[in-house]
Order: sequence, then C-alpha cells, then structure tokens
Amino acid sequence: MTLPTWPEIYFIRHGETPWNAERRYQGRRDIPLNDKGRGQAVANGVILKEALAARGLDPSAMDWHASPLSRTRETMERIREAFDTPLPPVKYDVRLVEISFGVLEGLLHDELPATMATAPGMRDESYWDFRPEKGENYRDVEERLNAFAATLNGPSVVVAHGGIARTLRVLIEKAPILDVINWGPPQDVVMHFTPGRMEFIRAA
Repeated sequence: MTLPTWPEIYFIRHGETPWNAERRYQGRRDIPLNDKGRGQAVANGVILKEALAARGLDPSAMDWHASPLSRTRETMERIREAFDTPLPPVKYDVRLVEISFGVLEGLLHDELPATMATAPGMRDESYWDFRPEKGENYRDVEERLNAFAATLNGPSVVVAHGGIARTLRVLIEKAPILDVINWGPPQDVVMHFTPGRMEFIRAA
C-alpha cells in the first residue's frame, strides 16, 4: 500500500472533560467539555491565530477538520471564535473520532482488570496492537487516518483526540511507538506537524 503524503497540520486536542479529570476511559462516549476544557479551547484559539499570523498563513485558505463528537465540536467552535475573518466550514469526519476502547469505556484507569488491559504508564510497544473486546487497536486508527490523509489538499487545522495525536506522531513524525504509547497529549497547546517533525506551540 502506498502511504499518503501528509500536509502541514495544526492539531489541537479537545479541552478537558469530566472523564479526563477523573482518569476514566472515554473513547467513543460523547462526554462534553468541563469549564477547564472550555477555557483551554478559547486559549488554544488565541495560540492558533497568533501562530498562523506569525507564519504568514491565511486561515481562510486552510481546511478545517474535526471529529464529530460534541467535545471536539465545541472545542473547534471556541477556537474559531478567536478569528475575526470569515473561515471555511468545518468538515466533521468520523475517521477522526477517538480510538474505541470497547468494553473498557467508562472504567477508571485504576479499575482495569489486569486480564483485560494495561493502564497508561505501564504499556509496552505491544499495546499498539492490543484490541479490547468490541474496540479498536492503534493499527485500526492508523488505517483510518491514512485514508483521511489521502483527502487532504494542503495546510489544515485538525481538532480531535488524544489517541489521534499519538497515532499522528507515529505516522507523521515517525516517532517510535514506545515514545508515544504512554504519552498523555496535552490539551493546552497547538501541535504543529510537518513530515518527520512535531512541535508544541504554546501561549506566549
């Protein structure tokens, strides 16, 4: 299979939700932002606006993509409020939804039965291929993100989830799986992806 060429991506993880704060498996569950998460989304809009201006990129000429879950929709809406110029419509794409944790969704990280999964912080490289009952593994996420990449035409803003950020680091940055499998993607930065590289863009 021919792998797609990724364009420049400005990626933002959705703001915090109550389940994030509780360290509860979220996956496909449609959990809304909490007040902290709404504040993170607003702040990330300012970061993104300033970063695009500093780099000479026209936000109205970029494509805007997001996961269709409510926490990513609201994050995207609050990000776009920072811009005072008309923006193209957001393309909501099911291929950007969070990795499905199947039967694990709703469980706290420290509630996981040892026979079912390994909690974050203790995973090894083999976890990339672990598929919980009724769920996905990261190879599944790679496949749908490669299909998504094939539709991209140029620099894009993407708002999605932590599992998507991990997978993008492997696909675009070429980061070793061991470096990302226990990584907690931050919710208060913009992640700038170019081939072979990822940088954090933070508030000034």
